[in-house]
Amino acid sequence: MDTTTLPALLNVDDPMLRLAVAAHLARYKGQSRAHTASDLNAYLRWCLERDVMPLQAQRAHVELYLRWLQEIRHLRPSTVSRRLSVLATFYRTCVIDQILDHSPAEFVRRPHVPLESPTLGLSHLQFEAILTAGRDSANLNDFALVAMLGLLGLRIFEATGTDVQALGEARGHRVLSVHGKGDKTAVVPLPPAVGRAIDRAVEDRVDGPILLNRRGRRMDRHAATRRLRALARSANVTTARMHPHMLRHTFVTTMLDAGVDLRDVQVAARHADPRTTMRYDRARNNLDRHPNYILAAFMASAT
Repeated sequence: MDTTTLPALLNVDDPMLRLAVAAHLARYKGQSRAHTASDLNAYLRWCLERDVMPLQAQRAHVELYLRWLQEIRHLRPSTVSRRLSVLATFYRTCVIDQILDHSPAEFVRRPHVPLESPTLGLSHLQFEAILTAGRDSANLNDFALVAMLGLLGLRIFEATGTDVQALGEARGHRVLSVHGKGDKTAVVPLPPAVGRAIDRAVEDRVDGPILLNRRGRRMDRHAATRRLRALARSANVTTARMHPHMLRHTFVTTMLDAGVDLRDVQVAARHADPRTTMRYDRARNNLDRHPNYILAAFMASAT
């Protein structure tokens, strides 16, 4: 495995640790490898800053790392759970490769992750306002960005990583080939409005990235976040700090509001587990269909 794929922090003089990390990351491809390396790097940094050798860590060290994520970094339970999962899998690989006798993460308790998603999508009117702001923006990439995230439900790395060459046709539909999670390629149909938004951004280019930053280079997630926040301000959308996943969440909840079957929404969002889609649905129901509204309407004559 090319050592350039190892976490940047891993420059310690421990060949066994380097081998263990390389062997673990070799199990993944593409964005999955990058995300795993990022989460693993956070743990390695925490260990080395405290003079703890990761291959000599005990269960207590892993527990302290989780407490640090929760109480010092104030990360959400879902993020802490994901990082623990990466860590547990890494140590399991070390046991399989006979680098360790047992995993120090084996009996660590996972944090409770709420059934509903902590992220709330935009309301219908807010989503319309963001779309209008993107369409009217002088930056042609803005409308394409909002359309790809909010109307196609792409993940941010999928939207920014997609090239012009991925546009095509299939069985009478204009489509976009997307390289998604798990190194899987999905063919996504383009509604006319999304196709027009992408065409405006692409103009007469025949290759290269669809979404460009202000310097004419491939847009990354940081630039995308800045553009979305600027659009939210211009659209007077007052909500929590805008970020790309909020539009993917809006894609799911707006479909559900439109009456699309939950199974069809799962397919469109490319969720491997239907419970992921249901978490979005619960968050939507908790507010839009809360029993408080029914009670208030029933007692309207007295209030």
